[in-house]
Amino acid sequence: MFFIKLVVALIVMLGLAIYLVNLNIKSKVNPIEEVTSAPYENSKFHNTAPRNPMSFADTAALWVRFFTEKKVDTTPDINIPVRTVSRANLDALSEDTIHLVKLGHSSILLKVYGEYWLIDPVFSDRASPFQFVGPKRFHQPPISLEDLPPIDKVLISHNHYDHLDKASIKILLAKTQQFLVPKGVDGDLINWGVEANKIVTFDWWQELQTRQGLVAFTPTQHFSGRGMGDGNATLWGSWVIKTPQESIFFSGDSGYFAGFKEIGDKYGPFDLTMVETGAYDKNWADIHMKPEDSVQASIDLQGKVMMPIHNGTFDLAFHTWHDPFDRVVAESERREVTLSTPEFGRIFSITDLPPLTPWWQQTP
Repeated sequence: MFFIKLVVALIVMLGLAIYLVNLNIKSKVNPIEEVTSAPYENSKFHNTAPRNPMSFADTAALWVRFFTEKKVDTTPDINIPVRTVSRANLDALSEDTIHLVKLGHSSILLKVYGEYWLIDPVFSDRASPFQFVGPKRFHQPPISLEDLPPIDKVLISHNHYDHLDKASIKILLAKTQQFLVPKGVDGDLINWGVEANKIVTFDWWQELQTRQGLVAFTPTQHFSGRGMGDGNATLWGSWVIKTPQESIFFSGDSGYFAGFKEIGDKYGPFDLTMVETGAYDKNWADIHMKPEDSVQASIDLQGKVMMPIHNGTFDLAFHTWHDPFDRVVAESERREVTLSTPEFGRIFSITDLPPLTPWWQQTP
């Protein structure tokens, strides 16, 4: 039986590889010609600290894990609580502060002094190049793309499928004024129909002055790629949003690294840190933090309150679906870090952050 599953898997992988090669040929990655703050060599971006390369034996062992390791409790046995959000709810919010809504995974909706912003909007049913296979949502978004108000800014952290969703971008392009993206990601957006004059590309540490304050693109320790052969051709990173009154950090995806302290020293303290806490594993610890590292990252960033993101929506690893929440709560209590865990769709303001709410512990 294992041999049959392996043969089927290899056939599927071959078909996927052929599809992604063709997909990547159609994709347009703009060449990076100027000097960059992020390490860039041989048409590839690099982390400031070298990643631990996976040998052929390591890669083979990981595939064996995928086929043989029994996954336990990786999908919820409860109905994930989701509060429905309407356009009227959003328009009724004040325009004198920052309001936030956790939409799912790492997708965040903000109302920034009257302007609507989206971070890493993924509204598709699957975080995948296909909608018939791949990680499927545990819950629907609190609001549909069609019901969203006009969007002033869309911020993208990197081009992986659970952060950059082609179907969502193609709907958003008609109602969005500006797309803020890492270097190289503009090529995909232009290929999907976004007008070039709507796109602003960012290098690490690059800032954009806004009506409310500034937005800065800051380093992470991760990688990029959407197809075969385009690995690290585009940049990845995190976002800082600052107004005269508030300061917010959004981590994107990252392994734990010294850069968090550097960001905290430059832009902190932060009223809220939205830090990746999910999809971690011993085999890729240098690109995704375990929950204990996520708490340390928030401390390094000088965060006053931490909100764990990158969890509760897709099965992207071997751990149980609730393990990120259980471990981050335990570590935050041990380190005396204030945690905020709002339900999806809960509207809150930066001046009135929700307390720790263990919604994932409800009885099936």
